[in-house]
Amino acid sequence: MNPNSFQSHQAPCYDLAFSPDGKQLATAGFDFTVKLWQWPECKLVRSIQAATAPVYSVVWSKDGATLITSSSDGVIRVFGEKDGKLVRELRGHNGIVDTIALHPVEKILASAGNDRSVRLWNAADGKPIKNLGTHQGTVYHVAFSPDGKWLVSASQDKSLKVWDVAAQKEMRSWTGFPDAVTAVQISHDNQEVIAAGLVDHDVKRWSLSQGKEIGKLGTTPDDTFGLAISTDGKWLASCGYAGHLTVWEWPTKKVKHQTKLAHFGAYCVTFAPAGNQVITGHDSGQCLITSF
Repeated sequence: MNPNSFQSHQAPCYDLAFSPDGKQLATAGFDFTVKLWQWPECKLVRSIQAATAPVYSVVWSKDGATLITSSSDGVIRVFGEKDGKLVRELRGHNGIVDTIALHPVEKILASAGNDRSVRLWNAADGKPIKNLGTHQGTVYHVAFSPDGKWLVSASQDKSLKVWDVAAQKEMRSWTGFPDAVTAVQISHDNQEVIAAGLVDHDVKRWSLSQGKEIGKLGTTPDDTFGLAISTDGKWLASCGYAGHLTVWEWPTKKVKHQTKLAHFGAYCVTFAPAGNQVITGHDSGQCLITSF
């Protein structure tokens, strides 16, 4: 049985990622570390000194053998899961690398940050593939579609961009947010882009095939920082700076659970492997586990 919370870092916890087998949870912290936790017991397995600067993002390789991290020093690093040793560094960004994402099929890594660029890398050897292009502001989040055809990026410039991964070019750009777009996902059926940001608190929906906004999922009580979709595509969760958590049932688009969490500054959210729990990472370094 897992606890309701655990202290993951001595500084903000900014990203969360489960291993492919669901047995470990990786947390990325502003205390310069990535930590691996046995799930569901939440016992510390390993602490990795991942940078000499805050760590913003972490993802697992498909085989679970390595972890890929990004930090505010502009470097993407790859570490071995078993020993925590540095495998390689990927250099090319200038400034904070806010976000990284791994292609669901191919050995491709996407990254973006405050140099405004969106980049693709060979995940096998760390070599750059292409700088796809830029936004007019910091890029806070990137996400691949489940089929791997599309990459979407969310930016401080109040826009979303959709990139054709195979063609390595921009397909379209969407505007309409009153402020920065801080989180984005693509639905399990590859049909919709879901995004949220600051000020208006709306979680909005766009059709990839129609190329237009098709409405909003709902309005949250908070400036959204994190969005996550469960692995089966049935649930979507959002969390925000004031500490609110909202879980929607995706097929019905109805709110299943909404609560004000015990800690503010909920920067990231992910679903537990079983699917009926979400984990949030907070400004306090706490990770909270919420059943719904």
